[in-house]
Amino acid sequence: MTAADILALLQDRGETLAVAESLTGGLLAAEFITVPGASAVFRGGVVAYATDLKASLLGVPPPLLHSHGPVDPSVAAAMAAGARERCGADWAAATTGVAGPDPQGGQPVGRVYVAVAGPLPGHAAVRELTLQGDRPAVRSGAVDAAVALLAERLAITITSR
Repeated sequence: MTAADILALLQDRGETLAVAESLTGGLLAAEFITVPGASAVFRGGVVAYATDLKASLLGVPPPLLHSHGPVDPSVAAAMAAGARERCGADWAAATTGVAGPDPQGGQPVGRVYVAVAGPLPGHAAVRELTLQGDRPAVRSGAVDAAVALLAERLAITITSR
């Protein structure tokens, strides 16, 4: 399922989407807003590159950031939930990780977490990735993984209706 497919499905269902990004720095939002008519579904996004902004803009608990650092599955999940809440969207996807060229906070280059939050607790999911390649390849891979995880979670809600 492509970004265009996701937007069409959400529009058919009367649902909306937001994103929260760190390492992708706006690429995930761009993946959706390049689709004509995206404004019918896409509410917005937050690029919280600095760790403190993950707390202040997305509501990630500071103790979580302090104890686990910004590259963590729980942080990714909290970023998605925060984007969903703060943007007033039904669904949100989030990315956090290390694009390189150097490791960060004990995490290797290519360690990425993508997350999705949806209208019900059972819609939430986090995926850990170890991506190979240079900085652009890691960032692009994170976008692809976030779109794929969102598509997967949306597909699950279709079958459970």
